Amino acid sequence: MKTEDKKDLKYFLKDDIRQETDFRRTDQNIGEPVPPIEKPAPPDAKKISLLKPENFGIGEVPLKSAILHRESRRKFTRQALSMEELSFLLWSTQGIREWRQKNALRTVPSAGNRHALETYLVVFNVGGLEPGIYRYLPSQHQLVLEATPDQLKERMIDAALNQQFAGSGALTFIWTTIPYRMEWRYAQASYKVIALDAGHVCQNLYLACEAIGAGTCAIAAYNQQSADQLLNVDGDEEFVVYMAPVGKI
Repeated sequence: MKTEDKKDLKYFLKDDIRQETDFRRTDQNIGEPVPPIEKPAPPDAKKISLLKPENFGIGEVPLKSAILHRESRRKFTRQALSMEELSFLLWSTQGIREWRQKNALRTVPSAGNRHALETYLVVFNVGGLEPGIYRYLPSQHQLVLEATPDQLKERMIDAALNQQFAGSGALTFIWTTIPYRMEWRYAQASYKVIALDAGHVCQNLYLACEAIGAGTCAIAAYNQQSADQLLNVDGDEEFVVYMAPVGKI
């Protein structure tokens, strides 16, 4: 790799861009409307309500134990995940724990509380759910059915660069970003913090999996076009940034 190429790529990890950005000219500061906190669902979409956090009867393990045993797991049993377990994982990774006026405070940190991620699920084996592609609606703690395509496992594995374990669990989490949610406040300084936010979310998934006897493995190596096409996102205003299969161990 050329030295100049390395320099350009390393620049992404630095925060010099913050000193170079005129925050007086962000869309927030010129009065543009705040973007919605989640991608809306079509009015006629099928929605599935999830178990509310106050009703969880799972996940009560010592934090020290969850951290100690956290590891990337690529082998899963054929056991289904329950709806309660899925509800817990979704709440743990992107759920809303409190509303303060119009601000939704979630279970994970995000730069400026902008939360520019969407959570999709490629479901193979979850009790009470037909196989298909779903999206999480944090504001309502619900799932919306996006599609039930043929050859779902094969397409998931293809999107993950033929990593077979991406299609061998109960489901695979896929996170997209809608960059404008962050750009509205931070303009050119948005992109590094979007990547950091994805890391916060996936680490919560690791710990939440440990709490229910499940496992996961973060995947950052995937086919961008195949992954975007699987979720039917445009690859520009919304695109895949991260994925993680989940299964019982």
